[in-house]
Amino acid sequence: MLNIQTKTISIVTNQDQPHLSKEQKTFNTLIKQIDTKRAKLAAWQEIIPSYQRKYTRDLAPLVKTSQDIEIEIVHCLDRTSDQKGLTSTERRMIDDLISELAGKLAAERDDADLKGIYKKHSGSDFDTEEAAALEGMKSMFEDVLGIDLGDDLDMSSPEELMKRAQAHLHEQKTQHQADRQVQEERRAKRKKTAKQIANEAQQLAEEQQTSQSIRELYRKLASALHPDREPDPLERDRKTILMQRINQAYDNKNLLLLLELQLELEHIDQATINNITADRLKHYNKILKEQLNELEHEIFHTEGMFKAQFDISPFTRLSPSTIMRNLATDIVGIQYTIRELKDDLLVFQDIKKVKAWLKDMRRRPKNDFFDCPF
Repeated sequence: MLNIQTKTISIVTNQDQPHLSKEQKTFNTLIKQIDTKRAKLAAWQEIIPSYQRKYTRDLAPLVKTSQDIEIEIVHCLDRTSDQKGLTSTERRMIDDLISELAGKLAAERDDADLKGIYKKHSGSDFDTEEAAALEGMKSMFEDVLGIDLGDDLDMSSPEELMKRAQAHLHEQKTQHQADRQVQEERRAKRKKTAKQIANEAQQLAEEQQTSQSIRELYRKLASALHPDREPDPLERDRKTILMQRINQAYDNKNLLLLLELQLELEHIDQATINNITADRLKHYNKILKEQLNELEHEIFHTEGMFKAQFDISPFTRLSPSTIMRNLATDIVGIQYTIRELKDDLLVFQDIKKVKAWLKDMRRRPKNDFFDCPF
């Protein structure tokens, strides 16, 4: 793709115009906001593939190694709990520890052996508890959202529950839009007042002028750059790439990019920008606000998909400039955890060391019991 360094668009003061109008200030503010959002979206789109590669190559194998060692620890503690020489307090502490760790791992691995160990030490069936939790989540969705998810739902799959809830919400939204359209059609059939007709006419005129503003920019660029009119092969290729960008900008109602291309290709100058009429600015600002909203929505969607893919809390604040550093920190952290888990595994293979470890745990605050690496 031909890389064109677009120039910054803004209305500036001069001797003839020492002060900017409200619409001109709004125009400049929207341009800056769009530039900022556009840069942020581009940064996300650029960094996510690098994050995916490093996560898959460096972090994911470490996570598996950590889980493998934790599973060994569960089995080791399970064998230790069957030995003689443990007090009732020590056995209860081991039961609690195994239940916590085996439950976490069973949810991650869906391992039948881990579920069996969990039931042995917790007294509860893991699948039954999970089904009850999902049933509670299902009831919550139905109560809060006012929907019926049905009785045929696979209650062993949280993902299926979420998909069903999202499908029902989408169906509700579609029905709501259909009902609204019916109401609007009924309202349209009623006799309108002169004021309503005047408002509708003004709104229609503004929409037509807004579309016309974009269309005029597009036609001027397309007329000057259309590759079919260019005899030189190299210049024709250059114009073909430019026309692709112009067509895309027009299809997306990307006013800012069309203006930038006009400025870059010297079809307009700073004086032209400074002298955009008040009416034209009003239409431009409306388009720019829509463009800003679309960028904000796309950034929100991109961040949301990223968090969901890598199991990051949706409430965590992230930025493209920090996620690689966060990933590096996670890698170092899990490497340290693995070293600690290996040391703990040696401890749990000796009942005397287990008793000493449990004694040390009893001296710590209650919440510290589950703050061990696993």
